[in-house]
Amino acid sequence: MIAQRPADAESDPAIVVERVSLRRPDGMIDAYAAYPKSVRGNTPGIVVAMHEWGVDAYVRNVVRYAAKLGFTCIAPNLYARMQVPDAEMLQRKQYSGDLRAAGLHLLSKAPNCKLGILGLGVGGHLALVQTLDNSDLFDAAAPIDGIIGDVAPSEIHFPICASYGVRDGGATAEDIRAWRGGLRVPNDVRGYASAGHAFFDDTRTSYVASAADDAWKRTLSFFKDQLGLQPL
Repeated sequence: MIAQRPADAESDPAIVVERVSLRRPDGMIDAYAAYPKSVRGNTPGIVVAMHEWGVDAYVRNVVRYAAKLGFTCIAPNLYARMQVPDAEMLQRKQYSGDLRAAGLHLLSKAPNCKLGILGLGVGGHLALVQTLDNSDLFDAAAPIDGIIGDVAPSEIHFPICASYGVRDGGATAEDIRAWRGGLRVPNDVRGYASAGHAFFDDTRTSYVASAADDAWKRTLSFFKDQLGLQPL
């Protein structure tokens, strides 16, 4: 997976990188966005729900790589209002509104596009919540990591591709199988026995290349199919 991501992607002539300000009822929040050089009205978009450590170099790299593949992509800073970043302090109404604002920003770039939401780490849970809170906006969700217990699978109404590490016990293989069994939508849900929490983050010692590579390939294939990515 690391080899697939350009090390100096901000200067890549095929994409445009933008620091965005999103208007919210309580003020402005910042976001990191990247787009293909040429954006059509139906160019699909991906909103990234950040991991525990915010919109860091790892998340920004994912955003740029998605743009390189042909998606518009944005990661809002869900910690923008906080003096000290703390994932446990995130409030559902607020983060769902922030993720919605990010999706609407992508729609301003491509008004006829389909939108997906990708969740990384704790953002995997936030992405699942959007299948309930913003089901009118997003067309597909791909959580990579995060808890699943408090999102009822029967309430999810659009396709998902989910990837979890089961080694650290956050979600056991049995939990994942049972949860998947309750889904009533097209899905690809997989647990990796070799991986634990943050297995997808290639900047951390928790990174597991085999699981991360497979999760990334499945996620990209899923978004290409569900969002209708066309050749650049």
